[in-house]
Amino acid sequence: MNETVRNELLSKGDSKLADFAGKIVPKAGNMIGIRVPVLRDFAKKLAKEQGETALCGDDIYYEEKMLRGMVIGYLKTDIKRKMDLIKNFVPVIDNWAVCDSFCPTLKIKKNDLAVIWDFIQPYLNSDKEFYIRFGVIMLLDYYINDDYIDSTLEALKNVDTTAYYASMAAAWTMAECFIKYPDKTLPYITERVFDKATHNRTIQKLCDSYRVSAEDKEMLRKTKIY
Repeated sequence: MNETVRNELLSKGDSKLADFAGKIVPKAGNMIGIRVPVLRDFAKKLAKEQGETALCGDDIYYEEKMLRGMVIGYLKTDIKRKMDLIKNFVPVIDNWAVCDSFCPTLKIKKNDLAVIWDFIQPYLNSDKEFYIRFGVIMLLDYYINDDYIDSTLEALKNVDTTAYYASMAAAWTMAECFIKYPDKTLPYITERVFDKATHNRTIQKLCDSYRVSAEDKEMLRKTKIY
């Protein structure tokens, strides 16, 4: 980001918040300490007033990287250009928070879902931890619906969940699939399509959810891998 943007971010910083955030977002780098809603408001302003010029410059701070992703999401542009910007941004994602704030901000429209589905396939089939997480969180945010649930479950089944943050994303997304489409998702759980850690994380997420009945939780616990 340019110096003007950086200075404004620095003026909003909270060292105590930076210390706290550093504990829940490990290896995120230099932190200023700014709450996500504040970053979102700033990103909307930059996208509206500066457009793509707001994306110029390098990022020194964690919040700059998060802001960059949000600006991409809020930019008013066609889907082809949006995909170019996404493609350039994904390689710099190196933590779960930047990934998970970026994906929902993209606000993919229904008539663009098919082209974005094809776009995310290389990420879902990658062996890079945060490429995979990006692809899986995109499934979570846009493809757990009547049109895509079958394809989403098959895509999840084939994701490499070796890396921790890929595994956590897959478990979260499978849990959401079960909550919304239990009949379609249950066979993937009972067949234990994930590795032990990811499968058990899925079960734990479901058992921790208030949206899952006590009866279903009891049934799901029986699928746990020991």
